[in-house]
Amino acid sequence: MGIVGFWEYRMRRSSALALSAALTFLISAASFAQDPDTIAPAPAEQTTTPAPGPPENRPIPQDGYTAQEIVNVAGNFFGETTEGLAKVIERVFAEQGKPVAYITGEEASGAIGVGLRYGRGNLIYPDGGNMPVFWQGPSIGWDFGGNASKVFTLVYKLQNTHDLFQRYPGVDGSLYFVAGVGVNYQRNGPITLAPIRTGVGLRAGASVGYLHYTIKESWIPF
Repeated sequence: MGIVGFWEYRMRRSSALALSAALTFLISAASFAQDPDTIAPAPAEQTTTPAPGPPENRPIPQDGYTAQEIVNVAGNFFGETTEGLAKVIERVFAEQGKPVAYITGEEASGAIGVGLRYGRGNLIYPDGGNMPVFWQGPSIGWDFGGNASKVFTLVYKLQNTHDLFQRYPGVDGSLYFVAGVGVNYQRNGPITLAPIRTGVGLRAGASVGYLHYTIKESWIPF
C-alpha cells in the first residue's frame, strides 16, 4: 500500500469511528431522556398544614388564665372592676382553680314559679380565638319580667369545644353573692361552668334549673 493509499485508509477509518461514536452518543442521549430513573428528581413534595376543622372540634389548651387576667377581662366586660367582682373571682379561683376558657354573653329570662331563659355569647380561647355559643333552659323561682343581663362564665376542665354542648344542672348551694355580684356553679361530669352576674342578672342565677348549651340558637329550652 502506498503512502497515499495509507492516508486514505486512515481517513476513512477515522471517519467511520467518528460516525460510530456520534451514533452511540445519540442513542445514549435518547435512552437517558426516556429513562425515568435518570430524569432529574422532581422537587420535593411540599407539605401543607391541614386546614383547621370546625370550631366545635377545637381542643382547648389547658394552661388556663390567671386570676388577674380574669379580673381585667371581666372588669372590661361589665364596665368596671368592683370590689365585689374581684372577691367573687377570688372565691371561684380558690374553689376551682384556673379556668381554661370563658364565655362572654347576655341572657334574658322571665319566670313566676317556672319560666324560660335564653342566652348567647362567645366562647373565648386562651390564644384569642372564639366561637359563638347559645344556651337555653327552664328557670325556677320568682323572676319577674323579661330581664336582660350580661353574664361572664368561667369554664373548667373542658378538653374539647364539642364537650361544652350539653345540659348543665345548677349545683345546689353553690350561689355566692357579695357587693352586688354573684356566681353559681353548673356541672356535668368533670366540666364546671361558673357564670358571674351582676344587677338584675343575680335573680337569674338564683333561680336556675339547668342550662343547655348549643352550637346553634334554639327556642326549645328542654
